[in-house]
Amino acid sequence: MKVYLSQDAAAKALGSEAVAAALKEALGDTPLTRVGSRGMVWLEPLLEIDRGQGREAWGPVAPGDIPAILAGDIPSLGLTEEIPFLAKQTRLTFQRCGIIDPLDLAQYEAHGGLAGLRRALGLSGEQMIDEMKASGLRGRGGAGFPTGIKWDTVRMAHADQKYIVCNADEGDSGTFADRMIMEGDPFCLIEGMAIAGLCTGATQGYVYTRSEYPDAVAVMRRAIELARAAGVLGGDVLGSGRAFDMEVRVGAGAYVCGEETSLLNSLEGKRGVVRAKPPLPALEGFLGRPTVVNNVISLATVPVIFEKGAAHYADFGLGRSRGTIPVQIAGNVKHGGLFETAFGMSLGDLVEEIGGGTASGRPVKAVQIGGPLGAYFGREKFDTPFGYEEFDGQGGLIGHAGVVVFDDSADMLGMARFAMEFCAVESCGKCTPCRIGAVRGVETLDRIKAGDGAAVEVLTDLCEVMKDGSLCALGGFTPYPVLSALEAFPEEFGQVKEAAE
Repeated sequence: MKVYLSQDAAAKALGSEAVAAALKEALGDTPLTRVGSRGMVWLEPLLEIDRGQGREAWGPVAPGDIPAILAGDIPSLGLTEEIPFLAKQTRLTFQRCGIIDPLDLAQYEAHGGLAGLRRALGLSGEQMIDEMKASGLRGRGGAGFPTGIKWDTVRMAHADQKYIVCNADEGDSGTFADRMIMEGDPFCLIEGMAIAGLCTGATQGYVYTRSEYPDAVAVMRRAIELARAAGVLGGDVLGSGRAFDMEVRVGAGAYVCGEETSLLNSLEGKRGVVRAKPPLPALEGFLGRPTVVNNVISLATVPVIFEKGAAHYADFGLGRSRGTIPVQIAGNVKHGGLFETAFGMSLGDLVEEIGGGTASGRPVKAVQIGGPLGAYFGREKFDTPFGYEEFDGQGGLIGHAGVVVFDDSADMLGMARFAMEFCAVESCGKCTPCRIGAVRGVETLDRIKAGDGAAVEVLTDLCEVMKDGSLCALGGFTPYPVLSALEAFPEEFGQVKEAAE
């Protein structure tokens, strides 16, 4: 009998450590394997037992349930892989998450790990770039910029030192994919960064994450030690004679440090403020050297591309959005969690079929996609397929693929005000449209709430200035939630809703 229990931070928050203590007492000499999360947060703490016919699931489990579960008196939810939420997924990036011990390198290899790195070691930098471009992988942190082009820019740059920086500063509300990978499959991120280093000529990498992720920091640091001891990192990567090493750096949690140039300033020990572009970080990044800055999911997807081939990865998706996207479903939703799927599934299917509708049982009113700076989509946009261009065409953005659900009790003017207030609090202060505009936005929305209908025109003008004049996406994207709420729910702003044509 093999027993598995999640040690993901979400599981811990829901009581997994008390369950683990009860299990260890009841199991005696039978080992308990701690794993990452399967991504079904509403079932955490999730217990899995394999008696030879596959892993069966129980959840959410309380410590008092353990004796009855082990005695066979509480039926399981069935085989874990057959739970509909999991069975409908296409798991590529998250293929090992929740399955293996995150810090067991042998298990990682047994489940396909390091195959991509070994293949990459046999390719030239140019061949690796061709593979990345053919895969169609785009930045999963929000911008959606083609990863292969960014890597090629760094590869072609001339410098005595180059760097790979992983942006793990996951600050968007309703997002947890980066944390899940770092806690549940850290070697995958390490392998992806090593491949990026080999491709571009970078020999040093940094994972920049936030102090709010202590478990992820501890797991990543231990995984790096184990990888270095096994020769995956260091001066002789897998006996190739080529060097790549990395370390974890922890920031204080400023939202703006999710923006790549603010992150680089923070990484250098400076104040986390936005840098003007050009120069691009790919040419003058960390310490003024050519630097690849990629999100956790972008880098953690690289190993499967090299393991299975670019064509295999690019075979999934829609239009210019190739591969899979780990959608994080959160907010007022019945089945919250991480759902990795090929681009193309409609927003409505993700919310209603996969997410199960609202946790409150009330009708869905709106969904915010892409974090606190993402647009609100009402039900009339639920047919929109999940894809970069498709969302852009509807006035939205995918961002880090966080989906936050609101029921019909949500105050949309209040949510618009929150977006402006959030921007005002989190602004680094470097540019006027963001620093002053967000404060004026809060004041203007308060005027609208007090019944000043004329202030709506002021609000739309202000949003245009912030969009066009802000130095980075913090001020530039704050108008998305504000204007989308105004467009979808004008009556809550004292406006008359126009009849659909």
